[in-house]
Amino acid sequence: MPLHVPPAPAPALRSVLTALGSPTAVREARTPSLKAAQFPLGPELPLPVHVLERTAPGSAPRTRLTGWRFLIKAGERAVAAAETMLTPDGWAFSHFFEGPYLASTERALRQAESLPTPHQPRLLSVPELYMLTLWLHGDITADASSQLFAPGDLLVPLAPAPPGIAAHRPHRVTDLLPQLTLRLTPGPLLRTSA
Repeated sequence: MPLHVPPAPAPALRSVLTALGSPTAVREARTPSLKAAQFPLGPELPLPVHVLERTAPGSAPRTRLTGWRFLIKAGERAVAAAETMLTPDGWAFSHFFEGPYLASTERALRQAESLPTPHQPRLLSVPELYMLTLWLHGDITADASSQLFAPGDLLVPLAPAPPGIAAHRPHRVTDLLPQLTLRLTPGPLLRTSA
């Protein structure tokens, strides 16, 4: 089933195109693949980036839209990614980067395309666990900034995933979120004897 990629805000896309057209931005990026690219560079597959919010016990898990990530392609190959962020003045370019999440994102998107039901792809970050997942939202008509999970949503942890969580294995949001929440909950304070 094809993925229903939400359109990125026009200012976010413009900021990435401006950065790609800036020799200074590309030269100063810590992305050797971007600097060495032999083909024209172009942003593709805009994905909204959400952060998992800490919530009170018993309340519905929520997310917060923090940016948009674009895969930067040179020909058919992704050589880097560009991140935008929301500022008081609107969407602005943040930075270019490369690394393991780039190939892992492409792999997870290819896997998602073979699923029998359509989804809206997003990225979900869990900073406290150094974890990034491909969030396959079941409501393909939802606004990309919607913060709530739908019952049929899937989370595909990207590699490298935290210990004990298999990368590239789709998990129902109702199965994986409780595990993540448990890992995010501080343990009881240890008592020391005086």
